[in-house]
Amino acid sequence: MTVKENESGKLFYSIGEVADIFGEETSLIRFWTNHFKDILNPKRNKKGNRLFSQQDVETVKLIHFLVRKQGMKLDGAYKRILENREGTIKNMDAIEILQNVKNQLLEIKKSI
Repeated sequence: MTVKENESGKLFYSIGEVADIFGEETSLIRFWTNHFKDILNPKRNKKGNRLFSQQDVETVKLIHFLVRKQGMKLDGAYKRILENREGTIKNMDAIEILQNVKNQLLEIKKSI
């Protein structure tokens, strides 16, 4: 699962769109927004709906990686992001690249 580059030219994504990107329920994204409010603070429209910028989506991606993929607890993920956000992003990107290479190698193996 990767966050698509902003191909559509959208400035903001609804909470439903963000939930769909990560295959999660909107209630979980809402919960993460409340729990990580210092580092994840989407704008709200006049109706009060959350509007996530591309940077907010990248932050949700980081939270999703730490909590779902690495199995961290919320407080640990929060602390990791605050202390070493850039290092965590580099680690996440490296793991994502290695996972893609692994998938390509498995596809090659199947075709042989």
